[in-house]
Amino acid sequence: MPPAADPAVPPQLPAAPVARQGRRWPGAAAWVAALALAGLAVALVGEWAADRAARSQADELRRAAEVQRAALGDATGRFRHLPFAAALHPVVLALLARPGDAALRERANRYLEELDQLAGAEALYLIDAHGVTLAASNWALPHSFVGQSYANRPYFTEALQGRTGRFYGVGQTTGEPGLFLSAPVRGPGGAVLGVVTVKVSLRPLQEAWRRAVDPILLTDARGIVFLSSVPQWLYHATRPVDAQGLAQVRRDQQYGPRASFPRLPWHIVSGGDGPDSLVATQIDGRARRFLAVSEPVDELPWTLTVMADHAQVVRAREIAWLVSLLGVSLLLLTGLYWRLRERRFAEQRDARRDLEVRVKERTEALGEAHAFRKAMEDALPVGMRARDAEGRITYVNPAFCRMTGFAAEELLGRLPPYPYWHPDEVEHHWQHYDAMMQGRPALAGHEARLRHRDGQDVLAMIYTAPLIDADGRHAGWMSSVVDVTEQRRAEGQQRQNEAQLQHVQRLASLGEMASTLAHELNQPLMALSNFASAAKAFARQGEQALLAQSLDETIEQAQRSAEIVRRIRGFVRQRTAGAEDCAVATLVAEALALLRGELRENQVAPVVRMPDGLPLLRVDRVLLAQVLLNLVSNSLHAMRAVPPAQRSLEIEAERLDGRVRIHVADRGSGIDAAIGEQVFAPFFTTRPGGLGLGLNICRTIAEAHRGRLFFQARPGGGTIFTLELPIAPP
Repeated sequence: MPPAADPAVPPQLPAAPVARQGRRWPGAAAWVAALALAGLAVALVGEWAADRAARSQADELRRAAEVQRAALGDATGRFRHLPFAAALHPVVLALLARPGDAALRERANRYLEELDQLAGAEALYLIDAHGVTLAASNWALPHSFVGQSYANRPYFTEALQGRTGRFYGVGQTTGEPGLFLSAPVRGPGGAVLGVVTVKVSLRPLQEAWRRAVDPILLTDARGIVFLSSVPQWLYHATRPVDAQGLAQVRRDQQYGPRASFPRLPWHIVSGGDGPDSLVATQIDGRARRFLAVSEPVDELPWTLTVMADHAQVVRAREIAWLVSLLGVSLLLLTGLYWRLRERRFAEQRDARRDLEVRVKERTEALGEAHAFRKAMEDALPVGMRARDAEGRITYVNPAFCRMTGFAAEELLGRLPPYPYWHPDEVEHHWQHYDAMMQGRPALAGHEARLRHRDGQDVLAMIYTAPLIDADGRHAGWMSSVVDVTEQRRAEGQQRQNEAQLQHVQRLASLGEMASTLAHELNQPLMALSNFASAAKAFARQGEQALLAQSLDETIEQAQRSAEIVRRIRGFVRQRTAGAEDCAVATLVAEALALLRGELRENQVAPVVRMPDGLPLLRVDRVLLAQVLLNLVSNSLHAMRAVPPAQRSLEIEAERLDGRVRIHVADRGSGIDAAIGEQVFAPFFTTRPGGLGLGLNICRTIAEAHRGRLFFQARPGGGTIFTLELPIAPP
């Protein structure tokens, strides 16, 4: 017998729980590793989102800087030629020759006043060779410039040396800041007799900036802020101004009596050496961080800086953290839930999968049957029409709708007389209808004349048979309608005529495409040549940034040329290209940007008037920009024979009767009334070497957008072309 167990010794515990405890450690380590990886992924996603938001914000700032530079260039550039025009006037030359003549002085004052009122500048004045103002547009105001000395001003000394002067500073007489543009006045022998200066106020631009949400500022070559949307930053400097610069500012009295320019209350957090930087500052006692982008201003030693609140980047990072954390949490919870339910519902899942497979197969079979029947009905060239026992239309197929011009919704439920019955044969239609309702339809069919919705006559053969439902009961009548209009004509002669017509149409389409491509691609190809030449010059000079920019512009013009080819092919095939919502101001700005060189060459400063709240247009951006490009180019060509001082190009938009009109007005030679009807005809041109396709293509594009293009004579000389387009639906 085995010995009895000792009650003092406890029984030995089984080893299985110990083994289970040891197996839990690898699972816990895996969960810790998964959580660590999830935390790292959340952090990386947040940094990626912040970096992406920062890049997007920088791109938006660069676009905003380009818009502000364009606005600044428009505010200053349109007065650039005003001093040159005034310097050529006889009364100005006469007053410089006889400064003591009171009558000449009064005439000069009134001339400058009238010219300044037309131009809209702050002031226009004439300075003799000693720096004393002889005449001014503000001669009748309390703060008149007449008799004041501006010999210390740089714009005076530069113009006296025969150069064009540009200078921004506070006025010595009025105390109001402005941009001074000057030009020398030359005598008959070419000697400089005096200086004509125009003062341009940037106050409207600064007022517009102050309404902006984020700061915008303008600095001079020394880094001094002279225009800013934040008033407390005015006359602060982005970097220390050296002693020589301070002496020059005091000598020129550029910023009035100010003798020092403290540093801006900025702290550059990152990116201080490049055009983009992160700036920490305080505005109205509140700590702020901004992403700042600085761009040089064309033709002026200024730097434009636009800023955006960096809090958007921080919010993007926090949102990314939150979303990714929620996603990771949801993923982990889903994994746990799946593991718990996997074994429990295996059989139910398999059964459900089998049921879904059967349902899917049944649904696919029904869908295929329905699609087959629908495709068969749609493919039938014969019109099908079903009517119930009362004569009410219950079914029509697409072929019947095309034959009559009425949609199915317009025909279903209709009782006779039907809208497609020909008014001259209503009695004939009633006879056949009565025969059908009495059970005596023409078994061999009958011919009837129908009236299409657009008024055309359609000859058709109609075959009618009883319609029997699934229970074998008479439910109505089914008719097949065959269009036999073309069969009644001479088929042999018709085939020959159609073949000849198709051949001629193909030749005409090929010719129109070739001429259209030659005309439309001329400008982008010229732009490609100019950008390529610029890139070659920048490569020799080692200007990598400008080289890259020129190459980018070259690529953009090449893509634009390809887009034009694709759109022209679409028009030859009578297809409309895709449309998008576009702002009128954006379309005009793109067209003027492409013609910037021609505008400068022709000494034309366009005047653009865009009212506030102008609605969007749903148009093809490339084609509409090409229309504006052609209209502006034609205006420039029409004004070549006009003196530069009389050249005027005005682009104005207005909203009228639910449509938008864009007017392009010039002061060119105008269009003779005798050829007014031929202007839009293809291959008609008055320009030497022209193809005569520009206006024809423009009108085609306008009509493709449900708009129109027309012109009228401009009072006082010139032409006004008007492009009328519908407003995009909300």
